[in-house]
Amino acid sequence: MSLDPQELVGQTLGNCVVDRLIGTGGLTWIYQGHLNTEGTQVAIKVLRPRYAGDPQFESRFRNEFQIASEFVHPNIVQILEVGRDRGITYFAMDYHPESLADRLEAGGPMGEDEVIDLAACVARALDFAHSAGFIHRDIKVENILLAADGRPVVADFGIARAISGYVSATGQNMTIGTPHYISPEQAQGRKLDGRSDLYALGVTLYKAVTGTVPFSSTDWFELARMHVEEPPEAPRVKRPDISMRLERIVLRLLAKQPDDRYPSAAALLAELEDIRDPERRTSTFGADGLAALSPARRLPKWVWPAAAVTLVVAVAILFVLLVQRG
Repeated sequence: MSLDPQELVGQTLGNCVVDRLIGTGGLTWIYQGHLNTEGTQVAIKVLRPRYAGDPQFESRFRNEFQIASEFVHPNIVQILEVGRDRGITYFAMDYHPESLADRLEAGGPMGEDEVIDLAACVARALDFAHSAGFIHRDIKVENILLAADGRPVVADFGIARAISGYVSATGQNMTIGTPHYISPEQAQGRKLDGRSDLYALGVTLYKAVTGTVPFSSTDWFELARMHVEEPPEAPRVKRPDISMRLERIVLRLLAKQPDDRYPSAAALLAELEDIRDPERRTSTFGADGLAALSPARRLPKWVWPAAAVTLVVAVAILFVLLVQRG
């Protein structure tokens, strides 16, 4: 089917009215529209005809987004409708006009508190998705949208997974993920788990802090090599005013080996919450690896001096006994 993206403007797809074209991606055309029943503003992504014409890919695409539409989380964009109308495959989601990419382009690098809040919100979304067996595979500044209240929400759970399933089933050569954000294991075609998303989040935070991604090249293979082999420049070289602790978090996310990153999004979130409010730690272990006890379980302050005195007395008695025996 031959179709120009502008031809869909003014048309109805399922319960959605297409108002205007706002962007194009490698797989989809992106529109602003509204639900014809209640007028709610939505973003509509339409699968390009060349992919919609492949029954196997179209089916995977629609199935993955049907699954993703069941995700209900404050930091994940809500998918409202998935359908196929007159040979056009589409899905509609909450409309958020600004992305993190837009925010950084307009305002430059973010403040440290903003970055920590951003990281915590994305970590919550990833923890939720990973617990459901979903790996995003394409975390980047363009896929983090900003709600009207400023809350970061992650978009496009499903696209990279649909591509991955299609590639595995057919052997077709299709790019999965975005080269500037791709994890070393993803660049090497190795098996992925949630820690690959954490690497991409590390690239995202690096850009939020410094204004640039850690690795840049116009050659895909060179860029992949850099992700696999090159150490990233420390963020504080470019942004000396950020704390060493935030730098350590970013660099740990960017570790080449998955085992050297946080074991899960939940572990990352625990450390971020510890930074934001040390008195309300939700992690078992704090940033320094020490057990973080809640206020109710902490020992009274007088215990430590008393213990020290007891230890000194015990050592003195032992010394006397040894002298007497000598």
